[in-house]
Amino acid sequence: MAAEDSEGPEADASPVVVALGGNTLLGEHGPWTLAEQLAVVERTAARIATVADAGYDVVLTHGNGPQVGNRLLQQEGASETPQLPLDVLVAETQAQIGYLLQQALDNERDAETDSITIVTQVVVDGDDPAFAEPTKPVGPFYTAAEAEGKPFETRAVSSGERPHRRVVPSPEPVEIVEADEIGQLVERGNSVVCAGGGGVPVVRDERGLRGVEAVVDKDHTSRLLASELGAETLVVLTDVAHAYVNYQEPDQRPLGDVGAAELRAHLDAGEFGAGSMRPKVEACLQFVENGGERAIVTTPEQLPAALAGDAGTQVHECISETGDI
Repeated sequence: MAAEDSEGPEADASPVVVALGGNTLLGEHGPWTLAEQLAVVERTAARIATVADAGYDVVLTHGNGPQVGNRLLQQEGASETPQLPLDVLVAETQAQIGYLLQQALDNERDAETDSITIVTQVVVDGDDPAFAEPTKPVGPFYTAAEAEGKPFETRAVSSGERPHRRVVPSPEPVEIVEADEIGQLVERGNSVVCAGGGGVPVVRDERGLRGVEAVVDKDHTSRLLASELGAETLVVLTDVAHAYVNYQEPDQRPLGDVGAAELRAHLDAGEFGAGSMRPKVEACLQFVENGGERAIVTTPEQLPAALAGDAGTQVHECISETGDI
């Protein structure tokens, strides 16, 4: 429930969906001890608590790539134990990260309602073309010889002695199974952690829901969730303050307030990296093009200023020639 704050949002404001990138939870380098993970999670939670205490109803999503990778590595090192499929590992790591986040948020806030984690299923289309061409790297790296003996598809994704990794499909999300329940919790005043790692990928068949071996992009799931919740704002937090044109070139330029048409032109011109900024920009564009008021790309440090419209890349459906929205 939004707090009473004359400088914050109105009490009936729609929720803000905030997607936490991997570096906002773990930093750039690993492996990470639990104490190191907690330290990063607590710093991020403190920034989220600031905006929640200002009156925003916050729904958090997050990545889980390193955690799933660690579980796959653990399974390979303990082959005598049951080998769990990828959808179950996504569910496990959703609960793991959600527990750390919700505890850190509650420790930061003196709120009447608690933070709650929902292990979230995301429906994908079983006929999605992604299933015919797996491209998403997961898990440990292998030599060419090791890769040949694996019971799953692998691909060389880098150089060096161990360039191969398992690749899995990354289909588009089409439905958040628990969206209604998430909305009810937000209305009740809870901060919700959900859809971790893009959600547990499931398909619907004659028996109901069934998990599949895939990874759904976290930013695209966050975009879908924001739309299903009727959120006006989607925020994608990452390790750079803006989306950039000519990133890491001498003439790189940060994008501030930008219309969807201009941003899509940059996207179509290949400005954004496929494994980094591209899915974030795609999610922002789809959100505002489907009725969302604005989407933001920024860092956790800039989150309060970005919500006020004073930082980050602010994406709107249309911006006039005078710069007005």
